[in-house]
Amino acid sequence: MGVVFVEGTVTGPTGQQASLQFLVDSGATYTLLPHDTWRAIGLTPKRSVRCTLADGTVIERQVSECRIALPQGDGHTPVILGEPKDEALLGTVTLEILGLVLNPFTRTLQPMRMLLAASRA
Repeated sequence: MGVVFVEGTVTGPTGQQASLQFLVDSGATYTLLPHDTWRAIGLTPKRSVRCTLADGTVIERQVSECRIALPQGDGHTPVILGEPKDEALLGTVTLEILGLVLNPFTRTLQPMRMLLAASRA
């Protein structure tokens, strides 16, 4: 599959914004913001999580939350607070929150098919 990038804007708790080019990573659970970006928009750590990298290495990273706006939609999402040299990644949790899926054939983000299961009494 090819590499897919999308432009986005993140907004911190005080309204500070930053524009980024995100690598859409269908293997990443959370969205990752580069170190300089999350500091510039005023994010602070809320909790920490253990993450497993593609090579199997386990690391611990801090998590916060912010507003993210993409051409396809916007919403509030948890984000990993990157360390120096980390690149912006758009993960599956954010995609699901925004109701989006990655179409691997067209390499585009598309609206998710929403399914609602109802039980009858």
